[in-house]
Amino acid sequence: MDANTRALNFYTYGTAAPTIKDMVAAEERRVETPQAQPSVAKERIRKAERVKAAAESRAVPGISVFSVLGTAFVSILMVFVVLAQINYNETAGETVRLSMQLSELAEKHRSLELAFERVIDIKEVERFARDELGMSRPDAGQIIVINSAPRDTAMIINNGPERGIQGFGEFLRSLTDYFR
Repeated sequence: MDANTRALNFYTYGTAAPTIKDMVAAEERRVETPQAQPSVAKERIRKAERVKAAAESRAVPGISVFSVLGTAFVSILMVFVVLAQINYNETAGETVRLSMQLSELAEKHRSLELAFERVIDIKEVERFARDELGMSRPDAGQIIVINSAPRDTAMIINNGPERGIQGFGEFLRSLTDYFR
């Protein structure tokens, strides 16, 4: 029998559905496999359940490496922020203490200058220099005026407070201009 005739006999009217006669023949050809003994099958099932239960009890929920690293990074940053805040508070306290000390020293300086001016009398210093040390005032011929070259000048360029963020913007602009 050629392939076309066999195909026509095996399938109903050229479809993929087999004929009833072919289905019965296929059922008869099926070889029955012997079933395992019920006690062996039950033992295998119990063993599989024990292995599964042991695996579930040992199972650890998965933790992402990125979440662990992220948590560690955030914790370290928090420690740095706390340390920076402590350092800032200490520095602010020290600044207040030094400001108070500076104002006390400035007041003491003013009071010492006043006391110094009260103690020293210019007329007494002139008398001591003339009588004790033998000094005298210079004569007009002893004073010589020296004219120097033109006065030195300096130009200070003050860009003012706008140098902050605009300065950074200018820096970025210069970088982009450089790479064009």
